[in-house]
Amino acid sequence: MNRRMLSKEDEEAAGDEIEVRREDQDKINRFSRLHQRELGIEEELKNKHKEKEELDDLDTELELVEDEEELVQYKIGDSFFHIPHEQAKEMLGIAAAKLEKEIEDLEDKLETIRKEMTGLKVDLYARFGKTINLET
Repeated sequence: MNRRMLSKEDEEAAGDEIEVRREDQDKINRFSRLHQRELGIEEELKNKHKEKEELDDLDTELELVEDEEELVQYKIGDSFFHIPHEQAKEMLGIAAAKLEKEIEDLEDKLETIRKEMTGLKVDLYARFGKTINLET
């Protein structure tokens, strides 16, 4: 972890310590909670993108099947079922569309969180200047 410390000049420029009001502490706490939520959503997005890539690879594999009358194994939950090729493609398409929607929703949440964090950064840096570190 990279920790930034104030230089001697910055400490002297800061002068007396700035009083931390209740509303300032609330903003700092809100920023911290948003940052933790941001990290969780980023991790979830990474997993969803990986899952989407795997579905795309599976779709490509299904395209290469020569005998479309042949049954293919399709995993539902913890079990594999033999289903017709066309049904597998249809189910795969539905799963991919659902996953794409989930990714869009997560990206929207992430954007909203980042906007709020930016607003909090502006407020807190305006109040505390260099004496606070909100870089994530």
